Amino acid sequence: MKVKTKNSSSYPVSNCGVRLQKYLSSIGFSSRRSAENLIQKNRVIVNGSLAKLGLRVKDGDLIKIADNFRCKVELKQKKTRVLIFNKPVGKVCSKVGDEKFESVYNYVPPIKGAKWISVGRLDVNTSGLLLFTNDGDFASRLTHPSSNVDREYLVRVFGRNQDVAINHLRKGVSVDGVRHKFLDIHKGRASGQNRWYTCVLQSGKYREVRQAWESQGLQVNRLKRVRYGNILLPVDLSQGKSVEIGGRLLSELFDLVDYPTLKI
Repeated sequence: MKVKTKNSSSYPVSNCGVRLQKYLSSIGFSSRRSAENLIQKNRVIVNGSLAKLGLRVKDGDLIKIADNFRCKVELKQKKTRVLIFNKPVGKVCSKVGDEKFESVYNYVPPIKGAKWISVGRLDVNTSGLLLFTNDGDFASRLTHPSSNVDREYLVRVFGRNQDVAINHLRKGVSVDGVRHKFLDIHKGRASGQNRWYTCVLQSGKYREVRQAWESQGLQVNRLKRVRYGNILLPVDLSQGKSVEIGGRLLSELFDLVDYPTLKI
């Protein structure tokens, strides 16, 4: 009998444990590839010994990583959590900021025994909807190109011949050999040569929206993400604040990317 268990991490529970990099990804510490790199650089210690690729961890094992992350392995299924964060302009999506720009990770609440991981990223000058999850496998599923998840943006552009640009963007344009195509574009209010648009695309390439418009000789002076899949940015969520989602909304997000269910 198959039972859909929508709030569980995807790693299997077994007497043999799970691979270390998969466990670190599943608890939101990093992607599997990043975890593998840390292991290869001798920065991961399990039960007092340097970890090697291929190591499997089991309940009760102690993991220590050079950046002061420590956790006790718990292989029982954990609830997959998702936050909506309203990113302000001037914040970076890297886990550590710098002297000029603060990291968005400084604004999300702490999570016991795991770390938040952002679902994709927004550049420093883009505001709006940014999702966080404690489940690295789920984050990977949401961002993978094969999942075809909509990203919707509000964008204000400046310049002439905007109707010509819209036709090009709907058909697809190439920027530095990379193809960009908007699935949908709608006009909004205008003031002089500035006009607002809503635009939708399904790829998550860095700075893609800006580069696509700018390839048409137009200047992007405001950019805000307002939707990711079925998740809309709440109108009452202040910038720099987050809210956790659950229930039907979270279940629909799992369904959107066909997130694995458990077989019982």
